[in-house]
Amino acid sequence: MRLIRALAPHSAIVALVMLASGCSTVNPYYDSAKPHHTPSGFRNNDGPPGGKPISDLVRWYAERTRDGLPKAPSTHVNGYQFPLVRPDLDWLKANRAEPSITWIGHATLLVQIAGVNILTDPHFSERAFAVQWLGPRRRVPLTVKLDELPRIDLVVISHSHYDHLDRESVLALNRQAGGPPLFLVPLGIERWLAEQGITHTRALDWWDLEQFAGLDVHFVPAQHWNSRTPFDRNRTLWGGWVIRTSRFSFYFAGDTGYSSDFRAIGERFGGFDVAAIPVGAYLPRWFMNDQHVDPDQAVQIHLDVKSRWSIGIHWGSFELTDEPLDAPIGELAEARRRYGISDDAFTLLRHGETRRLGNIQTKTGPAAGGQ
Repeated sequence: MRLIRALAPHSAIVALVMLASGCSTVNPYYDSAKPHHTPSGFRNNDGPPGGKPISDLVRWYAERTRDGLPKAPSTHVNGYQFPLVRPDLDWLKANRAEPSITWIGHATLLVQIAGVNILTDPHFSERAFAVQWLGPRRRVPLTVKLDELPRIDLVVISHSHYDHLDRESVLALNRQAGGPPLFLVPLGIERWLAEQGITHTRALDWWDLEQFAGLDVHFVPAQHWNSRTPFDRNRTLWGGWVIRTSRFSFYFAGDTGYSSDFRAIGERFGGFDVAAIPVGAYLPRWFMNDQHVDPDQAVQIHLDVKSRWSIGIHWGSFELTDEPLDAPIGELAEARRRYGISDDAFTLLRHGETRRLGNIQTKTGPAAGGQ
């Protein structure tokens, strides 16, 4: 599915044929005791195995072409110029104590916890594809470049799709001044990184724990799928990340459809101070429901994982699906009203905006009760 989104309207038929392809390989991580493992790869806990048949891809492309989708944003000024803010880089570079979160765009966040600088799904390229002359173009400009950020200590990656795992961005991080960060990745992605010359990695399975610089970092399930080529569908794992100290807890959902996994995550960890939950790339529902949540389901995830404050990600940067780029702004507000939660419980940030989180740190430590 990612490839047809990336290529459309260019060479759409070629993309469809490629996505219909596949080959059987042996899963080197296969553990028959784990239901999400298969001899050839991985599957979801709760829902379809991932990916779409060629007939659905053809139907979707025909419908969106017929209807002229996606439509232009309704709240835009000067094309796709959304509200932007330049981060306070001096403060971010000096900060060693206060938790903070900065939305770079799409699923890329700079998260500062206990003096550790963390990037989620780093993507700083112009396009979300294997080459920079094709594929979805960034519609809202970055307000900060990668080399302007504080030195990154830790990178967490949710899965292998091009809008979440960007080759040029991870290569730049690997050669940053002061040495590469540690890359925490799902099973299998460390092998791809090694092919790019990136070896400071750890690969985790669902519910695995890695300890780093005083942080407990857990890899947790999501409902999605993986593919970077016509031949590697679901050969690498996907998921979200939980990052905790005794005083602060953060959950990054990555990219996902709705499933029972979120209730399990909420129960295991006892809640989170902050959660980053996808709210975009959700139409048409008949096609996207298995792999992308809409704003209503995003609010349900907020409740399932027991988040004190959530921010919406995976929207407003790349046109990947049929809804207007700014649709989550109104849809999330309506979803909050339906669920009866306050406007400030689940919010959207401006591109480049930082929230300083010292005032919402856990005092009694619900996050400390997780397993």
